[in-house]
Amino acid sequence: MVRPDGSDCAVGEIGEVWLRSATMMQGYWRNPEATREAIGSATGGGWFKTGDVGYLDEEAFLFIADRKKDMICSGGENIYSREVEEALAAHPCVAEVAVIGVPDAKWGEAVKAFVAFRPDAHATEADLVEHCRKLIASYKKPRSIEFMKALPRTNSTNKIDKKALREPYWAGRQRRVVS
Repeated sequence: MVRPDGSDCAVGEIGEVWLRSATMMQGYWRNPEATREAIGSATGGGWFKTGDVGYLDEEAFLFIADRKKDMICSGGENIYSREVEEALAAHPCVAEVAVIGVPDAKWGEAVKAFVAFRPDAHATEADLVEHCRKLIASYKKPRSIEFMKALPRTNSTNKIDKKALREPYWAGRQRRVVS
């Protein structure tokens, strides 16, 4: 795990996961810019920046916390979307969920959730926020929840398309997080 300045993280400290191996890829197909960003000289010594954030425990087991691009910075606190998603997914009415950061004038970003219910199930926004309050710190709970019949998915991998969910909120902004 690596801090933003490139130094190693302490045990239990969350940082970006960097990898290096003799069998590592040489680069992204026809995408030299992405290759430079992921394994260019900025990583020093051919390290591959995975885009994941996580930590090592005392026995050097790796735990992935989230994707770096999915981390939400609200009021100076890092909030991992995956943690909020797991809390919401634990509610019996929730079929699928995605969490993103949206611009917030006071906090920089605010936690926004998108939820699809199981068939014949329903809960209110207040129900879901209260459910989260029992499982995660209060500052991590969603500030807003949008209900959808189904979440958008990518064509290639059929994963939830967070980029499509973010676009209406961040379109036209120079920076991803507002100050």
